[in-house]
Amino acid sequence: MTTPQPKPFAFYGRVSTEDNQDPESSRSWQLTRATTLIQPHGGRIVTEYFDIGQSRSLPWQRRTQASLLLAALRDPRRGYSAVVVGEPHRAFYGNQFGLTVPMFAHYGVELWVPEIGGPIDPDNEHTNSSCPSSAA
Repeated sequence: MTTPQPKPFAFYGRVSTEDNQDPESSRSWQLTRATTLIQPHGGRIVTEYFDIGQSRSLPWQRRTQASLLLAALRDPRRGYSAVVVGEPHRAFYGNQFGLTVPMFAHYGVELWVPEIGGPIDPDNEHTNSSCPSSAA
């Protein structure tokens, strides 16, 4: 019997400031939350993108690690087929979620969010609107 290969994921997280939050502990709890979501589905994090000291109000294209993640989506050899966000309140603000999801869909990369309990369905408005992205 063949053991199924784990599904490769990238992790995205963010901590606002080094002065007010410990980046390592924030990364740790976000990563734990993301791992708890994907492990039962055979998921394994193979790479991480974690922004430190950048406001969530900045668009993804202007955050160092988020912009690297977006650039990697274009590369079919990126090494992962899905991205998991540990905490959507830290990842998205305002309309960023609605602007970002279509990029993932365009490149065939699933976006997993704990509040949804799995991957976002880009064609399901109910799933997309239920992702909390603008609350503090």
